[in-house]
Amino acid sequence: METVKSFFETPSPARFKGIWSWLLTTDHKRIGLMYLFSILFWFLLAVLLGGVIRLELMFQGETFISAEVYNSLFTLHGVIMIFLFIIPALPAVFGNFFLPMQIGTDDVFFPKLNLLSWYLYMAGGIIAIISLFSDGFPDTGWTFYVPFSISTHTNVSTAVFAAFVLGIASMLTGLNFITTIHRMRKKQMGWMQIPLFTWSLYATSWVQLLATPVVSITLLLVIIERYVGVGLFDPSRGGDPILYQHLFWMYSHPAVYIMILPGMGVISEIIPVFSRKSIFGYKAIVASSMAIAIAGSLVWAHHMYTSGMSDTAIFVFSLLTFVVAIPSAIKVFSWVATLYKGSIQMTPPLFLALCFIYLFSVGGLTGLVLGAAGTDIYVHDTHFVVAHFHFTMFGGTGFAFFAALHYWWPKMFGRMYDFKKAYIGAILLTGGFMFHYVPMFILGLQGMPRRYFDYLPQYAKGNFFAGFGAAFMIIGIFLMVINLLITLRKPMDAKADPWGGTTLEWQTPSPPPLHNFVTEPCVLDYPYDFTGVVKKYSKNTKGE
Repeated sequence: METVKSFFETPSPARFKGIWSWLLTTDHKRIGLMYLFSILFWFLLAVLLGGVIRLELMFQGETFISAEVYNSLFTLHGVIMIFLFIIPALPAVFGNFFLPMQIGTDDVFFPKLNLLSWYLYMAGGIIAIISLFSDGFPDTGWTFYVPFSISTHTNVSTAVFAAFVLGIASMLTGLNFITTIHRMRKKQMGWMQIPLFTWSLYATSWVQLLATPVVSITLLLVIIERYVGVGLFDPSRGGDPILYQHLFWMYSHPAVYIMILPGMGVISEIIPVFSRKSIFGYKAIVASSMAIAIAGSLVWAHHMYTSGMSDTAIFVFSLLTFVVAIPSAIKVFSWVATLYKGSIQMTPPLFLALCFIYLFSVGGLTGLVLGAAGTDIYVHDTHFVVAHFHFTMFGGTGFAFFAALHYWWPKMFGRMYDFKKAYIGAILLTGGFMFHYVPMFILGLQGMPRRYFDYLPQYAKGNFFAGFGAAFMIIGIFLMVINLLITLRKPMDAKADPWGGTTLEWQTPSPPPLHNFVTEPCVLDYPYDFTGVVKKYSKNTKGE
């Protein structure tokens, strides 16, 4: 097959040339790539900030940075990781690139709105950085809790406005995806023929569209409170700081599912391909995605058991927290059942997907500890919560992001990567992750509070050993990213379908041409039907 030039070499068909053909493009693939490299930049920056924080915590007392700098770095790390990486990473990069292809169309429904979303995303990141250089970066943490966030003299307003702008970008992306799935998928593709990654983006987009306005208005109210002093959250003016917590978590817990649902969709794509077997329980996984989107919006107050609420409210939110675990468990059991008696072909994407299943399961089970009011009150705001959060978010969404990168990289750029380096990076990342966060569970059970610059002597050993795990994690992350990026310098060597996938994106050349499909795509009656797949992919799936 004739080699297709990469996006970096292919001139835009529009009247713009050079850098302008990128900055003014409406091609969903180019926008996905711009998201990819900007998100990778923010992610690696946040990783380094996290490394500095962990280095400080390895030793008691002030060693490398002051308490004020620690609080600012802690806040910046959280803001970048949450608002600039975990929430947008999978939908903005892989959703933009592959959703139109998976439903057999040539672009999203609103191409110009798609480009605007990227500009808003970049503007939000730039505004967050600007806040560093004007009156000091806020030291409130990424949650911007009142009354501290309305009384501190650091530049909270600029950082909060950055989060507001990023929220608008998220809403526009969700609106675009919902409209695209409804109006642009091929006529032959019914709802039960849509790939599971697209289904996960559909569920996520509804959460983005309905939940994000809540936090957007709340963040604007924080700015108004700081400049006007309306007394909505300020207790000294008759306001209620608990109201802020309710409004914030009404978005931020559904945001957890904005983060994790696309990751689950990625795993649902990878498992059947490398098991050479139809996904087990397709309809159950679809239903569970929608159930997570709905039930996940009803459990926000389990973050607030210690804030003061009635026993009835505690019972209801605790019950709903356990209920929302059921659809997540359905997905895990479906993935394991798909692997059972499958023709397993181990590759870096599958290895990372298996790591995801284990780490996310640990995060989910420890989440039930926090969902039960009795145990939550004991470990609330300790390092146990930090460990649980990172097992769920980075062990979940982060590993799914790297699994997606390794799965779709040959399709996006037409190049295969070195499998050995990918395995080494993934092993360092997984081992370092366990060595870093498991001690935090123990520290939390021992009573070490989170968000503290220093700690008592009995917590020294756990923090010291956790620092080594962080070092292995950082090395593994950079090794995997560098291993992928260096492939851009070599000739294209990836086939159109190097893994033997059955969804529509594998019916295009690698990388895809401007309008995605050279010939009319063939929609299967079932998107994961491997009965007609010829097993001749072993040579190209060894990273050669």
